[in-house]
Amino acid sequence: MRRSDGRVSGLWWRAGALLGSTALAGSGVAHAQQAADPNQPVDIVVTATKRSERLQDVPLSIQALGNTELDQRQVQSFDDYAKLLPSVSFQSFGPSQSQIYFRGVTSGGDGLHGGSAPASGLYLDEVPLTTIANNVDFHVYDIERVEALSGPQGTLYGASSLSGTLRLITNKPDPSKFSAGYDLDLNKFGKGAVGGTAEAFVNIPLGERAAIRLVGFYEHDGGYIDNTPATRTYTLNDDDPTTNVTINNARFVKKDFNDVDTWGGRAALKIDLDDDWTVMPGITYQHQVAHGAFLYDPRAGDLQVHDFTPDRNKDSWYQAALTIEGKLSDWDVTYAGGYFERHVNNQTDYSYYTVAYDGGSHQGSFYYTYFPTGDGGFLDPTTQQVLADRYTKMTHELRVSSPAKEPVRLTAGLFFERQTDYIEADYIIPGISRIPQDGFFYPTPIPGFGDSTFRTRTNRVDRDYAAFADVAWDIVPNLTLDVGIRGFITKNTQIGFSGFAFNAADPNCLPTTSTDRPCTNINGKFVDSGETHKATLSWKFAPNKMVYATYSTGYRPGGLNRGTGILPYKSDTLDNFEIGWKTSWFDRKLTIGGAVFIEKWKKLQFGLSPVGQAGVTNIYNAGDARVHGIEGNFDWRMGGFQLSGSGTYVDAKLTTDFCQFDAAGNSVCVPGVVPAAARGTRLPIQPKFKGSATARYNFRLGSIDAYVQGSVLHQSNSRTFLTDAEYAAVGPTPAFTTADFAVGGQVGDMTFQIYIQNAFDARGELSRNTACAPSFCGAYYRVYPVKPQLFGIKFGHHF
Repeated sequence: MRRSDGRVSGLWWRAGALLGSTALAGSGVAHAQQAADPNQPVDIVVTATKRSERLQDVPLSIQALGNTELDQRQVQSFDDYAKLLPSVSFQSFGPSQSQIYFRGVTSGGDGLHGGSAPASGLYLDEVPLTTIANNVDFHVYDIERVEALSGPQGTLYGASSLSGTLRLITNKPDPSKFSAGYDLDLNKFGKGAVGGTAEAFVNIPLGERAAIRLVGFYEHDGGYIDNTPATRTYTLNDDDPTTNVTINNARFVKKDFNDVDTWGGRAALKIDLDDDWTVMPGITYQHQVAHGAFLYDPRAGDLQVHDFTPDRNKDSWYQAALTIEGKLSDWDVTYAGGYFERHVNNQTDYSYYTVAYDGGSHQGSFYYTYFPTGDGGFLDPTTQQVLADRYTKMTHELRVSSPAKEPVRLTAGLFFERQTDYIEADYIIPGISRIPQDGFFYPTPIPGFGDSTFRTRTNRVDRDYAAFADVAWDIVPNLTLDVGIRGFITKNTQIGFSGFAFNAADPNCLPTTSTDRPCTNINGKFVDSGETHKATLSWKFAPNKMVYATYSTGYRPGGLNRGTGILPYKSDTLDNFEIGWKTSWFDRKLTIGGAVFIEKWKKLQFGLSPVGQAGVTNIYNAGDARVHGIEGNFDWRMGGFQLSGSGTYVDAKLTTDFCQFDAAGNSVCVPGVVPAAARGTRLPIQPKFKGSATARYNFRLGSIDAYVQGSVLHQSNSRTFLTDAEYAAVGPTPAFTTADFAVGGQVGDMTFQIYIQNAFDARGELSRNTACAPSFCGAYYRVYPVKPQLFGIKFGHHF
């Protein structure tokens, strides 16, 4: 993975984990409510199909993590719940800087704010939170469940649900009773810093037909990566040692410097207008500041980096939503709308380009580091990256559903979405604008923009118009055919500037009255349309036993490229063929299910910075790929003992050669020339196997309902880059195994828990990321690790 910068871009338990499916009821992986008896199965109700249905009855591959499971596994962030979802993989630069994938559908070239839309959707209740580049890191508290829908969800969820959809379902206001609670957590990384969390909620009835629910939280995550002392000497690409510039990072040296502060809250109001109609407005706000780097440099040492400039990511957002539910005759009517706004400011050390230039291995690189100050000295050429994004998203969906008890059931609706991204990116050499500009050096600062030597400032707008319908027909009482279709029109527009000072001086860069860019060299629109489909045949051959077969399709919109003369990139599509099963045995004490799937990915989108484009990353349709896999889980309850597991095996490969591209963006395969990645090359990021197993024992200890719990997570190795040259430079992420343990209990309405995560401090690598292409900067990479050993204590009081 490359940072979004606008410029460059034991076999036995494994087999056991695959005995089940991602859709089971009442497992240790899916508790939707706290059961009165933890030894009895729980019926999970989900809304993934836009209807309320028992999870075990839904012929889809769905995994649900309920409130109880989220609490027992100390889930507070995206990283925490993603590790429990075996079909989900991701790449990240830190909190609120992640991209989500399902079933290995990724080229590793996402995460660019001027590039592809996400391959997976993220929803908060009924309203999408998906944003270009990186997804929000929603703080998990007072959540009813997390739903993970594997495979394309193109008919009901549309664009950016190419590979799957994540849904975060909050607890709703309840007019029937008052309730409140608070939870406290104190923790420490084994060799790192102390952290903690304070959370609270209150549900207040306002008469018999209304209630308000308020949630607030503050979380401080201690750091575990050290910025250690280092010096660096720039030779300025000449043979004169008197012109060398030596710098150190003493100002920024700090132990455990990657701490995070997150705070925010939610408010929801529910009003039952009568027995049929309900109105529920709500608002969610979150503010997060992450300091330091969350990827360590193996060359510097374990969990260490050598950074020479400040590192910080500030992310604040809110979502205002309105849901109206009612009935017209015996048909259900639902409106769900929302407005989302997000501000991201990021500052990072970008000096590894400077190091590469100073190495003199690139033509003309002398000019990038040789900056005479006019008084006999030379400027420190260290580069900083400063990014700012302002996202907005407005969505409206109106749908109707026929009675659920009829043999033929229809859900149909209309959808509209308009999302924007105000992109601002500067690559700064501090002080360059204050030294003589007539010296023999390059680049020069862009006039009017301080020390910025490369600037991107664009307005991006994406629109999505869609109509959808889904019909389920009970052919006979236990045999159901479900078909769906979605027609869509997408529009992508961009206007702005991206380039160096010489790009600003180009006569083809059009004058502008805007003060935030020197001129306009990006201005265009891309329109696309099409449809997606779904057909599922399900058979309940016995009580609590079902098999199903599904064909479904998904799409991701195309869009404009910023590079001069580069053609727009087209939509990529995914065809999914899936056979699954959901079964319960021994009076539902044992649940087993599974899904086997084949997916065909066509015209996959890939980010690449070609020669002649001044380092600007463009998106190309790199060819086709296929994914073969099996996913599943199981849950077995024996008295007070519970054993559960989940796992996914994925084999994802290219089915065409990934060749180079000409100046216009067309794929060119030259006979006799080795392609960038040949047919049969494994797709990056996704491990072939990811799985977990949990053993839990519930028992009575005096007045305490107590438990002990242990979990093991294993992940196999993964390819880091799609292209052979980059992969050869960086290498694979190795396989790893982690273990978590917890003991706790409940006395009345109070709960307590002592836990340790990653108990043996395994240094698992989730991804290897680069600040710039290894072909340019060499075999330099940083590692995004699993969180190191963390132990803590939790206390909760709900009443």
